[in-house]
Amino acid sequence: MRLHASATSPFVRKVDVVLHETGLADQVERVVAGGTPVDPGTLPLALNPLGKIPVLEREEGPALYDSRVICRYLDSVANAGLYPPPPRLWDALTLEATADGILEAAVLMVYEIRTRPEEKRHEPWIEGQWSKIARSLQAVEARWMSQLCGPLDIGQIAMGCALAYLDFRHAGRTWRAAHPALAGWEAGFSQRPSMIATAPVG
Repeated sequence: MRLHASATSPFVRKVDVVLHETGLADQVERVVAGGTPVDPGTLPLALNPLGKIPVLEREEGPALYDSRVICRYLDSVANAGLYPPPPRLWDALTLEATADGILEAAVLMVYEIRTRPEEKRHEPWIEGQWSKIARSLQAVEARWMSQLCGPLDIGQIAMGCALAYLDFRHAGRTWRAAHPALAGWEAGFSQRPSMIATAPVG
């Protein structure tokens, strides 16, 4: 298998954590890829027409994307049980979707700053993205702590990567101050060997 990836993409990190947790990390060759919506750079457009990473090439069929599809595929290959049976499955998938939504908003904030000239940046739009994140953090702390504290699943991995990305790219927002329970959970989850091994650099 070949994984088209960037060392700083939080969606790639989610896949990397799954690779470590399933014991498949040594079976995947990494291909460095990167770009933006305005400059595709080295993104594997021929494999993913959406121009996004991660992309996983496999021998038995077309390349897989996005991170949710790849993670489920890897779990299936390893029979790792990161997707619990119903009814807990629906909670895990909803938590994963919430974490991915946090990441999408956080990445859009980065793009707004990095790809637009300063005089063309739209601050209300940036704050609108952060509002999505803030509401999501509040909802997770109010509704999902029992899920986060249960047996390891894909929802926990996704949320751990999302919260770490907020620290990585939006540290000035100090999300922990308003969410002590979530902050406490993240502090513990970040010490998993899979999280330590995949910490972003750059």
